[in-house]
Amino acid sequence: MPSQLLGGMVQTAADRAEPLLRPGNTNCGGCGMSLALQMLGHAAGDRPLLLVIPACCAMVAAGPFPVSGLGAPVVSSTMAATAAVATGLSRVARLNGEPTCVVCFAGDGATYDIGLGTVSAAAERNEDLLYVCYDNEIYGNTGGQRSSATPLGAATTTCPEGKDSRKKDIVGILAAHRVPYIATVSLAHAEDALRKLRHALGADGFRFVHVLSPCPTGWKSEPSAGIELLRLAVRSGLYPVLEVLAGERWVINVEPEPQTDALERYVAAQGRFRQGAAGLAALRAEIEASWRQLRRRAADGPPTSASV
Repeated sequence: MPSQLLGGMVQTAADRAEPLLRPGNTNCGGCGMSLALQMLGHAAGDRPLLLVIPACCAMVAAGPFPVSGLGAPVVSSTMAATAAVATGLSRVARLNGEPTCVVCFAGDGATYDIGLGTVSAAAERNEDLLYVCYDNEIYGNTGGQRSSATPLGAATTTCPEGKDSRKKDIVGILAAHRVPYIATVSLAHAEDALRKLRHALGADGFRFVHVLSPCPTGWKSEPSAGIELLRLAVRSGLYPVLEVLAGERWVINVEPEPQTDALERYVAAQGRFRQGAAGLAALRAEIEASWRQLRRRAADGPPTSASV
């Protein structure tokens, strides 16, 4: 039976036999957001989805009405209102008895910065929605400006000498809301990524999935290098791959390899890091401090490792 929500906009399980990101879209080559959309589509299978996407690269991917580059119904929101719009849609779906999973798909600008208030409010109320943040560590859709997700030492159009502060701990912020499920996803670790996305899609309450999303334009990297950059980010410890259950149990899924040259290779493969040896030392010190805190958080339960 067709959905009643939004005049039948919501996709039923029988409707989707195509990718979540359709061929012919205008996304940049090597775009991590594109890979994240495809991974989300694989994890969803025939599950009916309704996407809420703010003003960001993912919204541009849809293209002009009446056609769409996205293989699911999409509601476009302002950057500040993504989680609020999804809250309303989720509640209506529940009132209508529809098995629809409402998914926010937003960049770091709309998550870490402009939309953090509504994200926090939805998390605090434990709204039944999945929030996926594809984090390219800049405002990628408006010229590559600094966001609070930009890492220490990375240059952007608004901090051309390199950012002088640490990246915001969005996972720690959401964990403090004690939401049912939080996960960080490396697209270079496909089995782990699919497991987490499937769990998040099928769970109840507020779920948050963070995806590090290479942006060749903003990172000044080769389009073909995205997956290798993700491997290096994980190996170096710069990007922890983990889960947080109910805000209390922190589980490390992949252990870093601190004795390798992964961090040096990660930085060298991008044109956005410009501080040489001093910048590397500061970044390494931040990684070590972050992992000391993470291991304290995970101390209540043994870590589970996956191969890098």
